[in-house]
Amino acid sequence: MSEMWVLGFGAAVAGLVQGISGFAFAMVAMSIWVWGVDPALAAVMAVFGGWTGQVISVLRVRRGWHLSLLWPFLAGSAIGIPIGTRLLPLLDPNRFKLVLGSLLVVCCSAMLATARLPHITRGGRVADAVVGLLGGVMAPLSGFSGLAPALWCTLRGYTKDAHRAVMQNFNLIVLSATLASLVVSGRAHAGLLPQMGVVAGSLIVPALYGSKIYIGMSAKAFRDGVLWLLVLAGVVMLASSLKNILG
Repeated sequence: MSEMWVLGFGAAVAGLVQGISGFAFAMVAMSIWVWGVDPALAAVMAVFGGWTGQVISVLRVRRGWHLSLLWPFLAGSAIGIPIGTRLLPLLDPNRFKLVLGSLLVVCCSAMLATARLPHITRGGRVADAVVGLLGGVMAPLSGFSGLAPALWCTLRGYTKDAHRAVMQNFNLIVLSATLASLVVSGRAHAGLLPQMGVVAGSLIVPALYGSKIYIGMSAKAFRDGVLWLLVLAGVVMLASSLKNILG
């Protein structure tokens, strides 16, 4: 199968998942693109596709900005993005994914097995900002900027729409900043327009359909869906890191 076909298929599946959950484009797309897309190209397309999907979601699923909840996450990410950029050449990405993937699989599986989760009410805006910082750090390191905020919003016990609003708007702004940095650095350039066209064209319809599914979901189904996506993210990270470490 040619690289363009793999690129389009991965974008379509990831667009559907992102339309439902409000995040996770990079995670799903990377799990498919690893089988036939150059890693350097995949990294840029993950950011571009995630950004495109978020623009569609904002237009399709309008749940407000919830600025009182959102701003600490954004403040933290503004500090985290440059930290992640500086750490990128210093950090062993395989060991990073191994540790993070293990934590996601164990913690989120335990949360799924628990009928009623105790909500975390302490820490206030400072704790929210720390989580936003983690999301900002992970954006350039792995492209999974939404993992930490998604898990934290679940632990906070946010309503379905508040959770969606925070994740959707956080990822839109963080991915916009990340995409801009890729353009400035030259990693995203005019020579990639054909690949960008394939990614954008493939995800539009699935993203719209995913947004329609989200609107009809119950709060419990949405919560469980987010946790399952985080477990999947951990599995993908573990598989990728072990493949590189052992290979």
